[in-house]
Amino acid sequence: MAVFAGLQTTFLVVLLLLRTFQNKVLSDPLPLTPELLNVSINSAQQCLNLQWSVHNLSHHQELQMIFQIEISRIKTSNIIWVGNYSTTVKWNQVLHWSWESELPLECATHFVRIRSVVGDIKFPELRFWSNWSSWEEVDVRDSLGNEALLVFPKDKLVEEGSNVTFCYISRSNQNNVSCYVEGEQIYGEELGPNAFAFTLNNIRFVRIKGTNIYCKIDQEDILKGVVLFVSKVIEEPKDFSCETRDFKTLKCTWDPGSDHNSFQDFPANYTLFESFSQKKEFCKHRNWCTWKITQDSQEMYNFTLTVENSLRKRRVNILFNLSHRVHPMAPLVFLENVSATNATVTWKMHPIGKISTLLCQVELHDTEKVIQHNVSVTVDGEYLLSKMKPDREYLAQVRCADAAHFWKWSEWSNQTFTTLEAAPSEAPDVWRNVKSMPGHYIVTLFWKPLSQFHANGKILFYNIAVENLDRPSSVDLLSIPSPANGTEVALLARDSYQIRVTANNSVGTSPASILVISGDPGREEVEVERVKGTEKGFPLSWKPQSGDALGYVVEWCDHPQDRLCRLQWKKLGPNTTNTVISSDAFRPGVRYCFRIYEISSRRIACLLEKKTGYSQELAPSGNPNVIMSQLTSHSFTLSWKNYSTESQPSFIRGYSVYLKSTVGECNTGFEKAVLPGFQITDDSVICKYKINNPEKKTFIVENLQPVSFYEFFVTPYTSVGEGPIGTFTKVRTPDEYSHILIPVILPMIFFVLLIMIVCYLKSEWMKEKCYPDIPDPYKSSVLSVIKSKENTHLTIMNINDCIPDAIEVINKPEGRKIQFFGTGKSLTETEFTKPVYLYLLPTGKNYSGPGPCVWFENFTYNQAASDSGSCAHLLSPPTAPSQLGVLNPPENLQKTLEKNYTNSLEETPTGETSLNYVSQLASPMAGDKESLPTNPPVPAHCSEYKMQMEVPLGLASLPPNESSSLSSVTLLDQSEHC
Repeated sequence: MAVFAGLQTTFLVVLLLLRTFQNKVLSDPLPLTPELLNVSINSAQQCLNLQWSVHNLSHHQELQMIFQIEISRIKTSNIIWVGNYSTTVKWNQVLHWSWESELPLECATHFVRIRSVVGDIKFPELRFWSNWSSWEEVDVRDSLGNEALLVFPKDKLVEEGSNVTFCYISRSNQNNVSCYVEGEQIYGEELGPNAFAFTLNNIRFVRIKGTNIYCKIDQEDILKGVVLFVSKVIEEPKDFSCETRDFKTLKCTWDPGSDHNSFQDFPANYTLFESFSQKKEFCKHRNWCTWKITQDSQEMYNFTLTVENSLRKRRVNILFNLSHRVHPMAPLVFLENVSATNATVTWKMHPIGKISTLLCQVELHDTEKVIQHNVSVTVDGEYLLSKMKPDREYLAQVRCADAAHFWKWSEWSNQTFTTLEAAPSEAPDVWRNVKSMPGHYIVTLFWKPLSQFHANGKILFYNIAVENLDRPSSVDLLSIPSPANGTEVALLARDSYQIRVTANNSVGTSPASILVISGDPGREEVEVERVKGTEKGFPLSWKPQSGDALGYVVEWCDHPQDRLCRLQWKKLGPNTTNTVISSDAFRPGVRYCFRIYEISSRRIACLLEKKTGYSQELAPSGNPNVIMSQLTSHSFTLSWKNYSTESQPSFIRGYSVYLKSTVGECNTGFEKAVLPGFQITDDSVICKYKINNPEKKTFIVENLQPVSFYEFFVTPYTSVGEGPIGTFTKVRTPDEYSHILIPVILPMIFFVLLIMIVCYLKSEWMKEKCYPDIPDPYKSSVLSVIKSKENTHLTIMNINDCIPDAIEVINKPEGRKIQFFGTGKSLTETEFTKPVYLYLLPTGKNYSGPGPCVWFENFTYNQAASDSGSCAHLLSPPTAPSQLGVLNPPENLQKTLEKNYTNSLEETPTGETSLNYVSQLASPMAGDKESLPTNPPVPAHCSEYKMQMEVPLGLASLPPNESSSLSSVTLLDQSEHC
């Protein structure tokens, strides 16, 4: 016991010593201040990397410690970030930590320091902060080189919608530097004497090649820039699913969302990880990946899909049983035993591992509907398709799925086929148009092609049988090849005919469509009623004519404005008395006419009603061509009889006559009107008269003012408005009395025109009678006026019957001599200074001396001399006969003249000979008294007009000049008294 007591005492003493030592250790905590070993910069990631260690740790001691880090910029007092970092620290361990900076680290100096605290709850006495480590400075600007301008960061990748900070370093005055983002200048804040920073907020995607950011020194040709890559925010994959088709391979698919992997330098990676097998597969595609199934007995799979890039990481997972994710492959489909109405479809499946029962769907498609059938099979299957239409194209398709654990249907496998033909099942829809001709009529037959549902095959031809019901001796057959849809048949007048039309294909004939054409045309004159169209069509209704009608037919033209009417018709049942006619061919502004027929029990069509209308009425597009007539001082008549109301785009209800005048008031029946868009620049007023009868196409404008201007135009009006505003036609009313002068002026104008026409047609005759170029004395009309008192029958005198009284000779200035008759003497032309008249005195016994003589000169025939001014005749006192000598008798005188005339022509140069005509009268007329001498002696008696002599201008002078004079020689008859 003593020993045990001693040992216990010793143990207590040792324990007390140990506790005392522990209390001493704990009362003096160890210094656990961290020491920074290295601070570096990662320019690509813009990260500040720290490395440090903690001393004074036991060899095998591990402590949970918290490190507080402070980061300053530019100067230590400018702390920009403070944060804690927790980790387990071992003895002699080097710790690593990184800090990502928003500002590029190249543009400013950074300072870092760190301190620590023990976070382990086992050592509560150590839970106090250590001292700060010394500041560690980081500055890389000295290693950037001597370039004048630098921009950071380079080729940075950010997510769309984030903020990013850029900076530049300039070796010159920073005020001369300007920066731009996609050409738009940006502004920021100054970091230091050589650095400047600017921040872009909520950055947006611009293009795949990146956003351009650049800075330039304004005074120098220096430009530096970087490219900012903006990526779509990486999304979590959707609809992640895996399935197998053959129990050999799993295929996993997902929806990656928007294309955020646009940059090849920053790709998004997809990884498939299976947790049960701990296998990983790197996917080559962004929306699907394959996984090879091993031959072990693994039934459950747990996949995790990870997508990540340098900015973000996303994960989704899925857990499933392999046998519940079977997606069969498409079966192989075949068609057998195809007839007009039936066919058998068969199919084969690909091997699917342990699956024993399949659920398959069989669908039959045609143009109208889809018929579906469900069939359970093991591997292969078949199904009978029935109740199909002849000559119809069908599509049969089959798909299958796992019947025990349904996951997905396989893809459809299909086959198209066509059933065989059969005889047409319905009679063709036939109608007719009857046109009467002298002695016969032409029946035009129309029929609509049978639908595929009723044709049951390709229609080859149509058979037409025409039977005369009044003479049932024979039947005329016609065969019209397809695709014709009509033909013409000539029938005798006053006979009834039955027409049967059938359609034929390669299998058989359709039922017949029967028409009866009666010999009695029936009533064709039916009052036309108007009908208003709607959006759905034309609503038509009618009253039955008899109670045993087989049906009704409504016919119309789709394009009534075309020369060839496309006849359309609609057949209705016997109990129908109304319908709506609709067609895609109906157009606004087109008038359509509908004829309603009743089909009697004898199959004869009788016209019941006619209706006409527009699907939509439009305002008239043109105005009538108005003719103005019967203009008076108070009225005029307007007429537009050629204006057709049938071809207008709406029903014409009447006409509006517009009259514009300066009177200021409207006539009776007119009312003032305002035309839209028509401006009146003067004091005129526009009046309007409304004609409510569309068939009245003449109008008399009355009560007008004489000698006034009016303007008019006529336009139709309908329920939807009037025609377009036309051009006014101007008219001026005449004077009130102008109609009285017209009957007088017109005959006068006609009479004057008649005289002018006659004178023009008789111009040659007038010229020959009144002013010929060279008159013929034998044809002169003067001789017919002046007749001899002694002999009234003597009109034209012969040379032998007339002795000239005087002759006028006009000599040229040359010194030619004039030989006087009977004397043999001659005088030169220059010796005459004035006209000299030489008297020819008779030498008979009864002559008692010179006596008075009267002479007459015809100036009309003396044109040449008169025009030249050399034919002015001066009367001189008569010279004594002794001065001239005795003249020859008349017979010798004539010969002498002829001789001298011939000589004169020989002596006169060509082109200088002209004639001067002298006429003689026995006695002066009243109008010639002024040309006589003042006191002429009165002759005892005077001779009649005897002769007109032609004297060559060889004996006459040219127009006088300084050396020329006019000479006249007057010869007196020896046997006649003047």
